[in-house]
Amino acid sequence: MADHDFNRAILSEVSHRPWPLPASPWVMTQTWHALLFAHWPMAVGQLRQNVPAAFELDVFDGMGWVGVVPFQMTNVTARGLPSLPWISEFPELNVRTYVRVADRPGVYFFSLDAGRGLAVHAARSLLNLPYYRAAMSVTTKLDQVHYQSRRTNGASSAQLVATYEPTGPPTPPARGTLEHFLTERYCLYNLNRRGVPYRLDIHHPRWPLQSAEAHIAHNTMADAAGLRLPAMKPLLHFSRRQDMVAWAPTSIDPATDAR
Repeated sequence: MADHDFNRAILSEVSHRPWPLPASPWVMTQTWHALLFAHWPMAVGQLRQNVPAAFELDVFDGMGWVGVVPFQMTNVTARGLPSLPWISEFPELNVRTYVRVADRPGVYFFSLDAGRGLAVHAARSLLNLPYYRAAMSVTTKLDQVHYQSRRTNGASSAQLVATYEPTGPPTPPARGTLEHFLTERYCLYNLNRRGVPYRLDIHHPRWPLQSAEAHIAHNTMADAAGLRLPAMKPLLHFSRRQDMVAWAPTSIDPATDAR
């Protein structure tokens, strides 16, 4: 897996964005590799209990959605600093749903597990995000990814054991489709330590999504967040690589904010 290879050309790919890039300078880079989107539909009532009231649930055809998303990261570094493999490269696994404030749809994270303790401490301290340290391993053979994660702080029952691979060519999702709704999002929402809502903007190219297959041997990630996934096969998508930049969080007032 390559390091020190962040694609800065993504900053000129903006025609697909639902709103302009922030005027302030971006502050961080990340590159996501071998990512699986595993999504399940969920009743709005169950989700509403687990999402802060400040954020409106974003639904598709009347249903909420929960995603379990494993991947590997490189180039995790602040602007102007070098990317160092022993700091900037590690696995991550998140459990997420979809919310909006005014006309800006985004992501809300129930949990984020990472294989690097420094990243967990920084994200909790700076962003109040629900990061957890986990024992994680990712091995790839040809296109097949073997992913294991077991949370080592917090709820120790939070585990994922899965094998997944792409089954089709990469294609950007078309506007109006469920695939577009689930993936083409350019901010996250959360509460800071004082309980004030904030938005954190990100930017990346359109997702090069591939159809996927997965064998999920063990998955208690949503259960650890207080959510019960339906007994059905998830909707699966794979992406080989995505480069992104992020901005500093901005406090918002959901009752009036549309900036």
